[in-house]
Amino acid sequence: HTADQGRRIKSWEFTSFFDPSQLRKETSLLSEVWWGSSSRLWRSCSQNSTHHVEQSFLDHFQAQRHLGPSTTCTITWFLSWSPCWECARAIRTFLDKYPTVKLTIYVARLYWHMDPQNRQGLRNLVKGGVDVRIMGPSEHYYCWRNFVDYSRGEEEEWPRYHRVPIHLFDLELHCICLDLPACLTISPVKHQQLLSFSLTLHTCHYQKLPPALLLLLGLVRPPPPQTSLSVAHRGRGPGTVNGGEWDPNNWGWFWVLR
Repeated sequence: HTADQGRRIKSWEFTSFFDPSQLRKETSLLSEVWWGSSSRLWRSCSQNSTHHVEQSFLDHFQAQRHLGPSTTCTITWFLSWSPCWECARAIRTFLDKYPTVKLTIYVARLYWHMDPQNRQGLRNLVKGGVDVRIMGPSEHYYCWRNFVDYSRGEEEEWPRYHRVPIHLFDLELHCICLDLPACLTISPVKHQQLLSFSLTLHTCHYQKLPPALLLLLGLVRPPPPQTSLSVAHRGRGPGTVNGGEWDPNNWGWFWVLR
């Protein structure tokens, strides 16, 4: 059983608000709540007003529900921007008050991710047990089918966003969670609502970020077949394999592209 609170989000709103390559001022929150072992699901859609949408949700949620320290529920948020440090602090306060509430947050973009307080706020959420992730195609499809007021016959017309911005935000979220320096720089494209991305990677990024994610972005690549790393590298420090640099402090079978 599903209870939708308020209107569904318009298709054009979802398509633009949750596009990771667009610079939008609005913050949209699509939320789901499961109560204990009940089969009843509560859904809602909201946007920033006089308060940040995360804080508004928490205030409304506590005002409308009788919550106790033993209240068990699972909350899932789909946010167009990640929480700022103040919202992250409010979320931690809420979860400390209700320790049996489980929260998962999917975000389309990272909000002012270079700000040290925002980075620390996200780390504090993760340390406090919140599962924070970047939205991917499966989440876009799920939200389209369950939160969007699409027209009849548009069930499969969900937006297929470009994968590169998604992977870049995912890479930066890993940097934040691992307390690494920022590797992603974001700039607005002049006279447009589009974003421009650039990467700066250091040795610590190659050592600690997931190799599969770096490979996905073309930042590393496997060595050629039948390459002997013992021949390619002798002694300490980086060596070369057929012109590509190999650092034994990174992950044995990956080539590092500088």
